[in-house]
Amino acid sequence: MKFNLPDSTKNWTSIIGATIASITLFMIIFLFAISVLFNQGGSYLGLVIYIILPAFLIAGLILIPIGMVRKRTVLEKEKKSSDYKPLPFIDLNNSKHRNAAFVFVVGTVLFLFVSALGSYQAFHFSESVEFCGKTCHNIMIPEYTAYQNSPHARVKCAECHVGEGADWYMRSKLSGLRQVYKTIIDDVPKPISTPIHNLRPARDICEKCHWPQKFYSRSIRMERHYLRDEENSEWDINLEMKVGPKFSAKGLEEGIHWHINPNVSIEYISTDEKRQSIPWVKYINLESGEEIIFESEENNVEADDLKSFEIRVVDCIDCHNRPSHKFNAPEFFINNAITAGEISKELPEIKSIAVEVCIEEYSSTDSALVEIEKRILEFYEENYPEIIEEKSEILDSSISQLQKSFSQNIFPEMSVRWDKYPINIGHIKSNGCFRCHDDEHVSEDGKVISRDCNICHLINSQGPPENMVKTSIGEGLEFMHPGGYVEKEDWEESLCSECHEGNGP
Repeated sequence: MKFNLPDSTKNWTSIIGATIASITLFMIIFLFAISVLFNQGGSYLGLVIYIILPAFLIAGLILIPIGMVRKRTVLEKEKKSSDYKPLPFIDLNNSKHRNAAFVFVVGTVLFLFVSALGSYQAFHFSESVEFCGKTCHNIMIPEYTAYQNSPHARVKCAECHVGEGADWYMRSKLSGLRQVYKTIIDDVPKPISTPIHNLRPARDICEKCHWPQKFYSRSIRMERHYLRDEENSEWDINLEMKVGPKFSAKGLEEGIHWHINPNVSIEYISTDEKRQSIPWVKYINLESGEEIIFESEENNVEADDLKSFEIRVVDCIDCHNRPSHKFNAPEFFINNAITAGEISKELPEIKSIAVEVCIEEYSSTDSALVEIEKRILEFYEENYPEIIEEKSEILDSSISQLQKSFSQNIFPEMSVRWDKYPINIGHIKSNGCFRCHDDEHVSEDGKVISRDCNICHLINSQGPPENMVKTSIGEGLEFMHPGGYVEKEDWEESLCSECHEGNGP
C-alpha cells in the first residue's frame, strides 16, 4: 500500500529538513549508546550529543513546516492541489491527511521524549566539572587545575558558583552566554579578574556544609620550611591556631571565626577592586546595638568620598577568598615538594635555584618547563659537577617534580601567578589579615584593631629540628625570623608581605 502525504510536503526544503533531522537523531542515539555502554568520549562527546547535534535536529525540524508553507502558497496560487481547502482542515478519511497526522503524532511524541531525556542530560552536563573546566571554559584551565588539587576537589563547580534554585541557574547560564561571546571574540582578561562581584552570597553557599554552629575550637598547624642555603636547612614552626575559642562550648565568642558570629556584624568599605585597601570598618553588636567605627590613619578617606563605595558585611569569602583556586608562591610549593620527598634535599642549594627560576615570567608553560630544566642543569654543571656525575637520576627526578609543581601553580598563557591573586588567609604573600589588623584602624575613643600575632595564633615551637625552641600548649613564643635574614627591629615594624610578596626569603 502506497504511503502518500499531502502535496505541500513534496518540496526540497522539507525533504532536506527531514533528512537533516533523521540523520541527526540517528547520530544522537548512536553516540548516546556509545557513551553509556562503553563509557567513551568524555566531555567533548557530551558537548556534541547534548548541545551541538540537538541544534541541528531542531534546525532540520523547523525547515519542514517552512517548506510546507512555501509549497502550499505556490499550490494555492496555481490551484493545482486536489486537496486544497482553507486552513485549518484535517480529513482523516483522506489517506494523505491520515498519514500526515500519523507522522506528526508519532514524530511529536518521539521528539518530546528525546527532548526530555536530552534536556535532563544537558542540564547535568552543563553543571558538570568537566564542562566547566575543560569543554566550554578552556580559559579556566588554571582555576580547574588548582581546583583538582584543593580540599573541594569532590565538590562540583556549580554547587559553589551557582547553588540551588532555578533562578540562580538561569542567571549563571545568561552570564555564561556573555562569557562565551567574549571568549569567541578573544576579549578575555588575563588573568581573569577577581573577586567575582555577582557571586552568590557565601552564606547561601559555604554554610550548606560549614555552618557557624559547627565551627570547632583551636587547631594545631605544623609548617616545614627550607632556607636558601647550601644545605637547604630545615626550619619548622608549629602554631596553635585560634580558629575558635579555647573551649568549644563557648561557640563563636572567641577566635578567628568570631568575625561571622550571628550576634555580631562587621562591615567594611574597600577602595580597590580586589578589596585589599580597607580604610573603614564598622563593628555592630546586634544584641546591644553598640556600634564602633574604625578608620585607617594611614589610608584615610574623606567621609563624602566613602559614600561612593559599597559597604560589605564580612562573610566567609572575605577571608577564604581562594578556597578552591589557590595558586601557591614558589617558596611554598617548593617547600611542600621537598617535604614530600619529590625534590631531593640532598641537592645543594636546590631550594635557592628552584625559587630563582620559578619566579621568572615566561611566555608559555612549555618555554617555562624547558627553561627550568636548562637553568638548573647549568647551575649544577657550573657549581656542583659531582652532582651531575653521581646523582644525575635524583637531579632529573627533582627537576621533573619541580616542573610538575610549577605547572600546577603558575600559568603563563593566562598570566596567572601567586602575585596576581592575593590570598587573604594569613599575611605572608599579601596583607590578608593586616588589611584591618594593622594597628592603624582607630576609633574616635582610641580603640585600635590590633596587629598582635597572638590574637589569631600562638607559636608552640620553632627553629631547626635539632634545636627547636618549644613551649607548652596554650602558651606562645615570640616569633623568630628563620635563618636570621632580617633584624628583629626591621620585621617588627613592617608587614610580612612587604618583603615576601615577590622574591622574599
